[in-house]
Amino acid sequence: MEALFSSLLLVALGEIGDKTQLLSLALILKFRKPWPILAGVVVATLLNHGASVWFGDWLADTVPMDWMRWILGISFMALGLWMLIPDGDEEIKEEPKYGPFLTALVLFFIAEIGDKTQLATIALAVQFKDQFWPVLSGSTLGMIAANLPVIWLAHQFGGKQFERRAHRISAALFFGFGILALVT
Repeated sequence: MEALFSSLLLVALGEIGDKTQLLSLALILKFRKPWPILAGVVVATLLNHGASVWFGDWLADTVPMDWMRWILGISFMALGLWMLIPDGDEEIKEEPKYGPFLTALVLFFIAEIGDKTQLATIALAVQFKDQFWPVLSGSTLGMIAANLPVIWLAHQFGGKQFERRAHRISAALFFGFGILALVT
C-alpha cells in the first residue's frame, strides 16, 4: 500500500501546473468530449508509466543498492528543484487529424516522455523494487487525480497563484522523499 499511495501522491502533486494539465485544458476546449480524452490520458499513462516502472525495476536489479540510495535521493531532490521551474504554455496549434481519444493518447504519451512524473515513476519503481502494479496503479491514479479536475473544471484552475503554490508544495514533497531515501 505504501508504494501505491506514495506513487499516487507524488504523481498527482507533480502534475499540478504541469504541461499535461495544459494539454488536458487544450484538448477539452478543442473537442469538448471529456470521456474519450480521459480514456486517452489513462491509456497513455499506463503505457508510458508501465515502461517507466519496468525500467526502474531493471535499474534496481542492475545498479548496486549503495549507489542506488544516493542516485534515488539526489534524483528526488533534483525533481524538487525542477518543480520550482514553471512549464511554458503549450498549445495545440495544428488541427488534429484524429478524434479526441487518439489525439489525447498520442499527445499525452509524447508529453510524458522525459517529464518529471515519468522520472519520478522510475525513481519510485527503484524505491519500491518488485512492486510493479502498486507503483503503476498509483502513478496512473495520480495522473487521473491531477487531470480529471482540469478536464471537468478547467475554469477553476486557471490562476497563476494556485499553480505557484502547487509547484512549491510538490517541490517540498520531492525534497522530503529525497532526504528520506538518503537516510533510510
